[in-house]
Amino acid sequence: MKKQRPTVIYEDDDLIVVNKPANVLSIPDRYNPDLFNLKDYLKRGNGGRNILVVHRIDRETSGMIIFAKTKAAHKALSRQFSQKTIEKIYWAVVDGVPPHDTGDIDLPIIENPIARGTMKVDKQYGKRAFTSYKVIEKFQNFALLRVKIETGRMHQIRIHLKSIGYPLAVDSIYGRNKEFLLSSVKRHYNVKKYEVERPIISRITLHAYALSFQHPLTQEPLHFEAPPPKDLSVFLKQLRKYNERVAGF
Repeated sequence: MKKQRPTVIYEDDDLIVVNKPANVLSIPDRYNPDLFNLKDYLKRGNGGRNILVVHRIDRETSGMIIFAKTKAAHKALSRQFSQKTIEKIYWAVVDGVPPHDTGDIDLPIIENPIARGTMKVDKQYGKRAFTSYKVIEKFQNFALLRVKIETGRMHQIRIHLKSIGYPLAVDSIYGRNKEFLLSSVKRHYNVKKYEVERPIISRITLHAYALSFQHPLTQEPLHFEAPPPKDLSVFLKQLRKYNERVAGF
């Protein structure tokens, strides 16, 4: 699949709001800074002037992200994040169907010393992390959730959903599947001879759907949404067709 380019949703003299494609780094890689990343891409588009990081989303996650263009905007936006006045909404497709249509997950998390670059729940030493969810759509084996995070810990949604027994439908680290194949839900699915079935989606099934915050200088309330990209939309379409939606959803 051809890699999508980032889409600027909003831009002024103080900030840039971007819809990030999946599998694009938010910031330069620590070990290979030459890899394509959103910060450097925006810097080039800004005449080489620096772009300041306000927050990040995982490489495989698609969706909304904010960057500041001035130190004053960066300070004001960072303050909103620290004061938890910025609302961040995600869409997540999970493996399994939660028994309750809404729920809160208040579990501290910490980096896993055994598996570098991953997180784990640790009630004694972990930092507070709070996630709430609402079921948007139910299928026989999956569910689409609207997820809101109050804190922004690394891999927070992924590890929190795993902790309650409903990891992302595709998540090679915390989930049970590294990709989704149509044959797993479509009966009598046949692959032609000498062909290999291609996955519908092979990245984490998480999308940063919406951001709401105040403009760092004017204090104007701003709200932006990004519809799910093609791979996630196709995945949901196949679930609706072959995985028997539950009545009423």
